[in-house]
Amino acid sequence: MTITKRVTFIAKPDGIAKMKGLLSAMVAPSKAEDGCLFYEIFQYENKPEKFMAVETWRDEKALDGHKASAHYAIYKSSFEPYCLEKYTDELEVLG
Repeated sequence: MTITKRVTFIAKPDGIAKMKGLLSAMVAPSKAEDGCLFYEIFQYENKPEKFMAVETWRDEKALDGHKASAHYAIYKSSFEPYCLEKYTDELEVLG
């Protein structure tokens, strides 16, 4: 069953560029992971402090592998000083 998630980040006013760099650095290595079907970062045009990561994984095992990756650990340990708010929505789980 595939898993699609949308993660929204609101950067602090002085953290927009750093947040964009951290999130953008996740795209290529995430796309290269086994089980990644889609992974993109979007920045809102009318709200440059707002970012959305949309990701689709083949299954829970692939998502767990992503969460255990080195690039995920770097992002996870680095984003909080630049982030005002973060929330996740699971968009769909298809069988």
